[in-house]
Amino acid sequence: MTLNMALDSTIAYLLLGGNLGNREENLQKAIALLNDEIGEIVSKSSIYETAAWGKTDQPSFLNQAISLKTNLSALEVLEKSLEIENSLGRVRKEKWGARLIDIDLILFGDEIINIENKLHVPHPQMQFRKFVMEPMAEIGAGVVHPVLGKTILEIAENIVDDLNVKKL
Repeated sequence: MTLNMALDSTIAYLLLGGNLGNREENLQKAIALLNDEIGEIVSKSSIYETAAWGKTDQPSFLNQAISLKTNLSALEVLEKSLEIENSLGRVRKEKWGARLIDIDLILFGDEIINIENKLHVPHPQMQFRKFVMEPMAEIGAGVVHPVLGKTILEIAENIVDDLNVKKL
C-alpha cells in the first residue's frame, strides 16, 4: 500500500504570502495546515520581504515557497489551499489587495494544466515575478519549467522585475 502511494505522489510547489496581521505566524499556520491536509512538506525556502506588487499602496509582503509531496490532484490542491486560506481569515475584496494569507500553486510536477477561470499550472506569471522566482530558486533551482524548458534558476537569473525582494 505504501509503495503505491509513493508511486502516485507528485511534488507540488506553492508560494505563500501575506501582508496583514502577524505575517510570519500566518505563513507558519498555513504551512502546518498544508502539511496536514495536502501532503508532506519536502522543503521550505527562506522568508522574503517584498514590496507590494500590482497594487503598491499597501504594506510589504512576506513570501515563502514550499514543496510538498501529495497524492491529491492539482485541482484538489487548489481547492484545499482555498479552504486553508479561508480558515485563516482570508477575505477577497480586490485583485492584488492586502491579505492575511495567499497560497498559489506554482508547479505541479511537470504537468501543464489550463482550466479556464480556475487553474493554470505552471502559474502563468511566475517567470515575470521576482518575489516568486527568488524563493522558488532556493528550493527548486534545477526544476525545469514544463512550458519554457528552462530551469527555475535560469529563469530567476534572467528576470527583469526590479521589485525589491530581500531574504529575512
